[in-house]
Amino acid sequence: MSRYIGRRLLQIIPVFFGATFLIFAMVYLMPGDPVAALGGDRGLNPEVQARIRAEYNLDKPLYMQYLLYLKGVFTLDFGTTFSGRSVAEVMAGAFPITIKLAVMALLFEAILGVGFGVIAGMRRGGFFDSTVLVLSLVVISVPTFVIGFVLQFLVGVKWGILPPTVGSKTTITNLLMPAIVLGAQSLAYVLRLTRQSVSEHTAADFVRTARAKGLSNGQVMRRHILRNSLIPVVTFLGGDLGALMGGAIITEGIFNINGVGGTLWQAVIKGEPATVVSFTTVLVLVYIIANLIVDLLYAWLDPRIRYE
Repeated sequence: MSRYIGRRLLQIIPVFFGATFLIFAMVYLMPGDPVAALGGDRGLNPEVQARIRAEYNLDKPLYMQYLLYLKGVFTLDFGTTFSGRSVAEVMAGAFPITIKLAVMALLFEAILGVGFGVIAGMRRGGFFDSTVLVLSLVVISVPTFVIGFVLQFLVGVKWGILPPTVGSKTTITNLLMPAIVLGAQSLAYVLRLTRQSVSEHTAADFVRTARAKGLSNGQVMRRHILRNSLIPVVTFLGGDLGALMGGAIITEGIFNINGVGGTLWQAVIKGEPATVVSFTTVLVLVYIIANLIVDLLYAWLDPRIRYE
């Protein structure tokens, strides 16, 4: 196991540097001059523009800007915005909100998706199986912003069950409806993936052998069917955590949440390259760490896997 972890860490290093460089290059090579845009229609004095570019290292070659940025990342100094606010301070205010929202959405899709998927897989071809397949296909087909606006109107405005907007009050109750909207489509995928995997393993030879040995249905489900069926589901959920955090822009916009999505969108509009690159770098790290955890979970789900 230690050798495997070491190999995975060695693989993570080039992935991190490659991904961050591509993100950095794409953001800083985008058309337009963010410094010139600070002056609006009237523009800024050339001397002021030169001073701002020197302050933010924009007058240096791209590779030098990237090296200086990496130096700041390793010292937890992500730079400052054009308004003078620390990017680390901005992230400290936005990331906890989106992490809480993403974890709630992940739990929602994992619990309901796996639960309904197991039931549908065990009763393949029945009424429940057909019903959840149709409903999951409908959820996949409907865009996230449509689901968000419909739930916001019905549950929040018309019925008054949950708050229609979040604002600064990021309690579990206020984030419940946004979490459902954010995880709705992933829930449908998890359900269908679990259902297919459980259905295939139920008819496998090793399951029939386990039943022939006298194991109860519960033991067969826990030891053989469920463990083997959850491997592709865990893979999906691991990668989905980063996708939920990065894809929260629409959901946070609908429910007025000041998290990563809303802050990142505002940074793009205002032309704040340091904020965009720093936020995206952290999201890359979330993807990498989540996939490493998923790989380590394989050994627990299937003891036959030997990484050595």
